[in-house]
Amino acid sequence: MSIEENLKAVRERIAQAGRNPEEVTIVAVTKGFGPEVCRAAFDAGLRILGENRVQEAVVKMDAVQGPEWHLVGHLQTNKARAAAGRFALIQSVDSRHLADALARVNVEQKVLVEVNVAREPRKTGVDPAGAQELLDAVAEMLDLQGLMAMGPAEGDPRPAFDELRTIRDEAQQRLGKPLPILSIGMSGDFEVAVKAGSTMVRLGTVLFGPRPR
Repeated sequence: MSIEENLKAVRERIAQAGRNPEEVTIVAVTKGFGPEVCRAAFDAGLRILGENRVQEAVVKMDAVQGPEWHLVGHLQTNKARAAAGRFALIQSVDSRHLADALARVNVEQKVLVEVNVAREPRKTGVDPAGAQELLDAVAEMLDLQGLMAMGPAEGDPRPAFDELRTIRDEAQQRLGKPLPILSIGMSGDFEVAVKAGSTMVRLGTVLFGPRPR
């Protein structure tokens, strides 16, 4: 199937999950694919492309004009200078130290705070117990837009997704500002995520097939 056909199928699955596809932003994760796939994705109507690594993303940004680029992978503090201002949205802020490094470069950088609601040691993100404190700090330093998380590797991801939404709702009330983006859901669990209130899904294999080795 083509990217266009895969995208149509994804939108149909979002609708079947009870949501208006227009209300759920799709970030096409092009990690591991070359600029030609990025260009094809953009031509197919995917306007936002997501990358995991700054260096890989910068090469594609220079080669493919037009898409909005998001950083969806873990960002090391020593890469903050290269990332700030280059990405429309950095989805993986998981510490005050990283937020401070980004703010020193660009206080207008739009960001999400990543929370490890799966509570898995291999996953990045702030521990849920420290999420509200980090959200308060990031909101003072950068343009905080919402929260991001990954579902658990096994089992039902719904409780984790519901917890992230609760953390977001509490933060909105306390900060007195909207946090419109809830970035949850990947190729294997995006239907559960949209039922849980996701406003943004990060999709790779369901759009492009298996990543090249």
